Amino acid sequence: MARNIGIGIQSFQKIRENHYFYIDKTSFIQEWWEGGDDVTLITRPRRFGKTLTMDMLEQFFSLKYVNRNGLFEGLSIWREEKYRELQGTYPVICLSFAGVKDTNFFDMRKTICQLIADEYARNTFLLEGESLTEQQKDTFRRKRVEMEDVDAVLSLNQLSEYLYRYYGRKVIILLDEYDTPMQEAYVNGFWGEMTVFSENCLIPPLRRIPIWKEL
Repeated sequence: MARNIGIGIQSFQKIRENHYFYIDKTSFIQEWWEGGDDVTLITRPRRFGKTLTMDMLEQFFSLKYVNRNGLFEGLSIWREEKYRELQGTYPVICLSFAGVKDTNFFDMRKTICQLIADEYARNTFLLEGESLTEQQKDTFRRKRVEMEDVDAVLSLNQLSEYLYRYYGRKVIILLDEYDTPMQEAYVNGFWGEMTVFSENCLIPPLRRIPIWKEL
């Protein structure tokens, strides 16, 4: 039976649950995982499926998708038991910068800080229990849109550390459309400011394997 082709769909879950036509790219999971690289930069032309692949990675590894075996059953990654056991077992931080297209540094910094603050808000359970010290909890609560540079610069590094302390597993960090803010900064004349902010805030020393994608 012929399957519908979901044009422009970037959600792996939507494609699988609706049985849309899908070219199996899950062998990339094994190739990437066994490569052991600390940083992977995926560069491909537009509309090549980078965001869909990133979404696939998140749904394979993220604890949020634990026991979602149905998304991967029948695909190549599901043939080996050791990978079936990996599904849904890692804390994952996933940020997309596709919508960061502000025309001045002040607004762009604010937009990025909003993305970071939203990611912290999704992990407020870390404030419960004793995995974090009181000082770390205070630092956590400072991650707001109006946060100071020192908090923004350390934000991803600290969140990965907090998740590591809570779960006891190193964190996978996925950054999608990383180049979009830089492109807008170049076009609108604040490349220098944005370069410094990005290098300090978005490229921290990470505990697990970040995936960076740019066009």
